[in-house]
Amino acid sequence: MDFFSALDLSFLALSTVGVLIGIIFGAIPGMTATMAVAVCLPLTYALDLNHSLALLLGLYVGGISGGLVPAILLNIPGTPSSITTTFDGYPMTLKGEGERALKIGIVASLLGGLISLLVLFLFAPALADFAIKFSYIEKFLIILLALTVIASLSSNTLLGIFSGVLGVWLSLVGTYDVSSGGNGETRLMFTFMESYLSDGFSLLPVLIGLFGIATVLEEAEKGVLEDASTKSVHLAKGAPFSISIFAKQKINVLRSGLIGTFVGILPGVGGSAASILAYAQEKNFSADPSELGKGAPAGVIASETSNNGLTGGALVPLLSLGIPGDSTTAVLIGAFTLQGVQVGPLFIGENPGTWHAIVLGLLVANIVMFAIMFFAIRYIAMVVTVPKFVLYPIIVMMCVAGSYAINSGVMFDVWTMLLFGVFGYLAPKIGIEIAPLVIGFILGQSAEVYFVKSLESYGTLSIFFTKSPIAIVLWVLIAISVGFSIYQGMRKKPVAG
Repeated sequence: MDFFSALDLSFLALSTVGVLIGIIFGAIPGMTATMAVAVCLPLTYALDLNHSLALLLGLYVGGISGGLVPAILLNIPGTPSSITTTFDGYPMTLKGEGERALKIGIVASLLGGLISLLVLFLFAPALADFAIKFSYIEKFLIILLALTVIASLSSNTLLGIFSGVLGVWLSLVGTYDVSSGGNGETRLMFTFMESYLSDGFSLLPVLIGLFGIATVLEEAEKGVLEDASTKSVHLAKGAPFSISIFAKQKINVLRSGLIGTFVGILPGVGGSAASILAYAQEKNFSADPSELGKGAPAGVIASETSNNGLTGGALVPLLSLGIPGDSTTAVLIGAFTLQGVQVGPLFIGENPGTWHAIVLGLLVANIVMFAIMFFAIRYIAMVVTVPKFVLYPIIVMMCVAGSYAINSGVMFDVWTMLLFGVFGYLAPKIGIEIAPLVIGFILGQSAEVYFVKSLESYGTLSIFFTKSPIAIVLWVLIAISVGFSIYQGMRKKPVAG
């Protein structure tokens, strides 16, 4: 059967290794799924695309799922998407139900991942078929919509817009290619930089710097010499786990999984927003909302189902429109770049084998994640005791070696990684948001090409408003996005007096 043609022993092994490493990254506070994918991305250099995706999707699923371990046992979210897992997971641990809480979270993670996978399988091809009909005008407006959605859902709208525009500006550094409507000359750089930046900043060192080195610097600032003995892990027996608890939580599971998937489809929103929204909805519809926050299994289920629902949802816009749904899928673009493959409306139709490998990779990753975590949770839980001063030097070494090797030994790529690593560390301190910046960086060149080609074809800006009904709909969505951000800003503004 063609659908299973990518499934071989190497595929299974790489998926398993990816899930295991991802769980370790997710279970250690400060290390995220995005960091896991960014750091391990250079390892795919020697693999074909299908096997690369098996490893990276395993890292993605494992990284998101692993965050529940410290959230439940230590009241420390391993990943941002596990924030709401602490609300009920840790109180369950205090009541002697740590192992039960972990197993509830693991099953919920599996169900959320499978729900999002089903949505990806059903809707990504249909959306891609629809997007094939887009002209340069609609493609430009889709990117503009993505950037406005990111900005509207940022903590500060103006800073979110600035971050996205800064990312676009950085993407335009280099030679203004004639094929893009340019003059073939370098731009946005000093003369002495032309020999290094004629092709612009290389994507992969930028991603590794922003999500690898920056994280290491942030953790170093907090102090990585903590005593592992302070992280005691107690998995008291307490009440036993029973799968029957999910029979009463069917609506919670379905609602939370779909919320996570929908939030994943929105570019740049992230898992923390998904889990908070799902948790809030469970509290709104719960028969006894006062129980949530005191150790209610329903709270753990809502949080973990939604944040794992993000995985398939974030791949929908990536594979059908070429727009990453979150920072991790933005890094996944690097895997396609290494293989010379461009994601977008034509991707699924032109690469059915790779499309099947992605669906299969997500399915295998979720099953492997469940098997590893459910049956070996007592050992997985010990990961939180590993000292960071052992891990982070290894990570830095992998970042440097990977950046150097990506373009066959270009030292400037290492300097690019370090430059963006320091920038990624400093940026949040001055209000710049990394997710809008990264997505702006990835989409900037495409936005320029579509904008210039539209003007070349029609010669007037008015064409962006009158070309097609689809363009009008996109402008309406952009207006709604901007209006929502203004409304949110007004709500946050303190009342005078």
